[in-house]
Amino acid sequence: MTTADKQAPAGELTHFDATGQAHMVDVGSKEDTRRSAVAAGTIRMQPATLALIISGNAKKGDVLGIARIAAIMGAKRTSDLIPLCHPLALTRVTVDFEVDAAANSVHCRAQVDTTGKTGVEMEALTSVQIGLLTIYDMCKAVDRGMVMTNVRVLEKHGGKSGDWTATV
Repeated sequence: MTTADKQAPAGELTHFDATGQAHMVDVGSKEDTRRSAVAAGTIRMQPATLALIISGNAKKGDVLGIARIAAIMGAKRTSDLIPLCHPLALTRVTVDFEVDAAANSVHCRAQVDTTGKTGVEMEALTSVQIGLLTIYDMCKAVDRGMVMTNVRVLEKHGGKSGDWTATV
């Protein structure tokens, strides 16, 4: 029996085998099911930076439009970035940005869907992070102090563990 064949005991971290070695979880025997995950996060900035984003006058162009495309691309490339993630055939990625002028922030929300053997929480989280990082990249010339915060999974649906919604 190889190290990869030894599964972790129930209730333990799934990306480690019984001997503590990292491995990619075997999902081959799982049924394909419809799966979905929603993640969100926020980037805070100076009021003048937010005004540039809202006005569309940032030097690099349409900040939120470019960040949306980057966030979608990030979801699609998650398995290239996170070593033990399975490559997934995504069926939908939606990314929405909400400007919060009172808090000098932009909120990002991503939903990722697939039909497959494993969930898409990592893809949703990656999508949000890449969207926020793109905003940072496009505006860093005027505001290096932007802060990305509260990146989290809000809900997931499908699979053996069923539905889950964050309580916070």
